Amino acid sequence: MNNLPPTANRVLISVNPKSGARSSVDRAERLGELLEAEGLHAEILSDLDEVGEKAGDYHRQGWLRALVACGGDGTVAELANRTEPGVPLTILPAGNENLLARYLNLGHSPDELCRTIVGGRLRRLDAGKAAGRLFLLMIGCGFDAEVVRQLHRHRTGHVRNLSYLKPILAAIRSYKYPEIRVYCDDKPTPGVRARWVFAFNLPCYGGGLQLAPDASGSDGRLDVCSFEHGSLWHGLRYTAAVLLRRHRRLRDCDIRRAARLRIESDEEVPYQLDGDPGGTLPVEVEILPDRLTMIVPEDEK
Repeated sequence: MNNLPPTANRVLISVNPKSGARSSVDRAERLGELLEAEGLHAEILSDLDEVGEKAGDYHRQGWLRALVACGGDGTVAELANRTEPGVPLTILPAGNENLLARYLNLGHSPDELCRTIVGGRLRRLDAGKAAGRLFLLMIGCGFDAEVVRQLHRHRTGHVRNLSYLKPILAAIRSYKYPEIRVYCDDKPTPGVRARWVFAFNLPCYGGGLQLAPDASGSDGRLDVCSFEHGSLWHGLRYTAAVLLRRHRRLRDCDIRRAARLRIESDEEVPYQLDGDPGGTLPVEVEILPDRLTMIVPEDEK
């Protein structure tokens, strides 16, 4: 970890209007007031192109203390994709899961985040990259990605936990569980043949499920977790095993580490990145060591 530069006094606050509705704007404005009271200059922006341009400009001139993502995990990923390496990012959580903020022990209140920006530290983390796009947490291929695709196809506003009910039911009715092949570290033969495939940069997944609890954001590897059989019954069995933290004992569960992956299928299989639609297989995936610079509380481990 490194200390924040004392001479950098500008903070950009990027607000995603879809994450938390009006309350996101209110909390962003409150954070701006607190930062101004600490002698920092805060700007609230909602145009992502403007955010990316200003963040890069301020960072190159040594002025940028923090770029704040006011939103959920998708908002943070979007900003990471629009900014250059080294730009200091932090989060004012306003989304549904806020998995990265929770992992970094970032609180929900503007007061807490103000203290972190003023007196926190920098922590560098790896990022994943799939088909040219960064992801911070994980990539999922198969059923869960089909749920995400169904959700975003009909999304009209802020996503809540209940928003997933209809997409889950739709995926249960329609998804066929095609075989997925995973090639690890450029090896010529598949390391995995499965129906459910996940690769984690960090040990974070929705609902608190710990599919890869040993995943580390600083080891230069992705933790690949896969399940061999495809059906609703097997999905329920795998979920129960994950909840009981016994899935690694299953013969049809495989967990391994790799720096590069090629994931493919002979049929159309969607993939999702950090809970947002990514596309369909095949996809090339790699880890980018130390790609992210996050601002975290001083006592964060």
